[in-house]
Amino acid sequence: MSSRNGVKKKIRILIADREGVFRLGLKKLFAVEDDLRIVAQAHSAAQLMELSKSLRPHLFFVQSEIVAEAGSNLFADLRELCPKCKIVVTSSSAPREEEGMRFVQMGASGIILKSVDPALFVKCARKVVWENEVWLPHQQVASIAKFVEANATQPLRPVDTLTKRERTIISYLMQGWRNREIGQHLSITEQTVKNHLRSIYDKVGVSDRLELVLYAIHQKLTLPPVQPPEAGPGTKSAG
Repeated sequence: MSSRNGVKKKIRILIADREGVFRLGLKKLFAVEDDLRIVAQAHSAAQLMELSKSLRPHLFFVQSEIVAEAGSNLFADLRELCPKCKIVVTSSSAPREEEGMRFVQMGASGIILKSVDPALFVKCARKVVWENEVWLPHQQVASIAKFVEANATQPLRPVDTLTKRERTIISYLMQGWRNREIGQHLSITEQTVKNHLRSIYDKVGVSDRLELVLYAIHQKLTLPPVQPPEAGPGTKSAG
């Protein structure tokens, strides 16, 4: 978090939780802090992603149930929208060791129990954002720290780094769509499609569309279904 003249900027926070009472409680808690600001509240994974597109928060508090709802690409998708953001998972009970490790592996900057002293949420926000610390339940610090250390030199497989949007574009390529058609259907520019493709090529180590398609087939990539337009690709009207 950058600052000017020694004064830190406000930490912009988005709370994603199915429980309205919990969201309201955190909002009231942070409202009395000069350096913390709630910019939005979400009650589902879909709303979380939609709000993130326009608000670009610095910090997310995301309920573990919403993480489960969204799947393993949630954190990668959020970081595609907000590259420098931090994500803390909130949980009603201490997560199992393997679950806590999975959150960290996905890229969580912390895990905090909803039952802790409210002041710890304030401390967690500042530690995670300003000091780049990882916040974990006391009973899991040792085991997760060992896991992180053991896996520090084991990078994710290339396919694990693909974002949801990148996987969507691969789906269209597999169906023979051209860049312009993909852009029109996804409401993005053709140049943006090309930028995504360059990123995909770099991640998986291919040099062109054909190699990418062959790679996807060989790796048996799990891809989202293509949603064809009414007229189908290639039959779009001119202009």
